[in-house]
Amino acid sequence: MKVFVPRECREGERRVALVPESVKKLVKAGVTVAVEAGAGAGSFIADSAYVEAGASVAADPSAALSEADLVLRVHAPTSDELDRLHPGVMLLAPLASTRNLDLVRKLLERRVTAFSTDAIPRISRAQAMDVLSSMASIAGYKAIIMAADALPRYFPMLMTAAGTVLPAKVFVIGAGVAGLQAIATARRLGAVVEATDTRPAVKAEIESLGAKFVGVETGEEAQDAGGYAKELSQEFYRRQGELIAQRCAASDVVITTALIGGVVAPKLITAETVDRMRPGSVIVDLAAPGGGNCELTRPGEMVERGGVKIFAPLNLPSELAFHGSLLYSRNLTAFITAFWKDGAFRLDLEDDILREATVTHDGKVIHGATAQALSKEGAAP
Repeated sequence: MKVFVPRECREGERRVALVPESVKKLVKAGVTVAVEAGAGAGSFIADSAYVEAGASVAADPSAALSEADLVLRVHAPTSDELDRLHPGVMLLAPLASTRNLDLVRKLLERRVTAFSTDAIPRISRAQAMDVLSSMASIAGYKAIIMAADALPRYFPMLMTAAGTVLPAKVFVIGAGVAGLQAIATARRLGAVVEATDTRPAVKAEIESLGAKFVGVETGEEAQDAGGYAKELSQEFYRRQGELIAQRCAASDVVITTALIGGVVAPKLITAETVDRMRPGSVIVDLAAPGGGNCELTRPGEMVERGGVKIFAPLNLPSELAFHGSLLYSRNLTAFITAFWKDGAFRLDLEDDILREATVTHDGKVIHGATAQALSKEGAAP
């Protein structure tokens, strides 16, 4: 099998889908790997490092793409790149297929077998392939560093000759992987941290990191079978809104990470709540790719209102390109090797992981939620 790793073309993206460490492992298993020239430059990986690991460096990406059996990407391919994929080729990338239906139609047209990293199920057997968790952990860490840089005060408590400096107060909304990493990083920097989540089950995890759990009591089931938060009653959201408004007003930094079903960002912080926050406070909205948890969020921008800065980053893992690439590469390698049998990649759609992760195959939509989304538009194949 021939694997090709193109250089990412999305503006600001510095990661690469495979690093030399993973190339060595794949080559040892019998996989032929080609990497586009300069693909690792943003992650400080020279072409020579790929050659030493056993890969070839492709100066002509079009030729390498035409020969590839499997293409690995950090982002979904552009329309032009899709046009260069030959029928039957496999693609492994984050596709967000239920939101990118035009992309799905193009994959069907090109008869590409497409695996979406964001559709890999969160089950024990797939933990090593969990791209979402790897990248969310980086985002949670980087969000705190961003907030600390923007905050006009110290994070830790300090005893100085001029008197005591009190620690910053950090409030984290959502205790998934990103939220928990944000809590841990803020605590390491010496802040006092509170966190909330609709799932009471995460209280122990929050407290184990040295933060205080604040939440709304509910008898409702707060998470779906995949472990994601799900939509609850209006009464719950009314009470939760009151709690969030109160804690935001008392905090110096607010980190938001809340997504329903891992996709939709509920509006949890109103403009009125922002107006109640102290000037100089900072909000980092990690749910910006889903629209944002704050009413004032503008995805990809920084907004300031009443002295409160609201950051809405869309690609924090790229800012830690070295480790972002390393972890992403390990996730993809785990996916490939899990189904590598007798010198070939075995596409077994009866397997739980492949059945959930496969979006298109042989001109058909395999992914159930994507098929439903297409059907609603009257365009299901």
